[in-house]
Amino acid sequence: MLPAPLPAGEVLVHDVLADEKVGYVSHDEVLTGDLGRARDVDLWLELKGSELVVDRLPGWAAYPRRSGPGRLFTLMPGQVGRYRANFRFTMTTCACDPSWYYEDWVVHIGNGEVVADGFQRREPDHSADHRVHLYGGSRR
Repeated sequence: MLPAPLPAGEVLVHDVLADEKVGYVSHDEVLTGDLGRARDVDLWLELKGSELVVDRLPGWAAYPRRSGPGRLFTLMPGQVGRYRANFRFTMTTCACDPSWYYEDWVVHIGNGEVVADGFQRREPDHSADHRVHLYGGSRR
């Protein structure tokens, strides 16, 4: 659930982390700012007239590897998009210690004002699902 009241800003990021190390107790943080703030969560947002173009930036994931930005969707005013992905990251640069951690993302993006529970009450207008089997198989 998004915090209420929502802070003002062109971009609002509600980042929720549930880490195994602390028994999956969730920790959340709200970030606001201009469109560049989306880079903090590996997204690129660009307004083209009234349309909001949403791209995924390349990240540091060990798997799946991304070579460049990827277009997720373009949102018209009032539309909502959902991006789902999962990743496997290495915790060290040494092959002698193959420690991993994993992330599972669900990102909702709206073009324009969205009420606090608006992402939960409606189906998204656009959806991109990039979840994969994290060891290269065909099933996730």
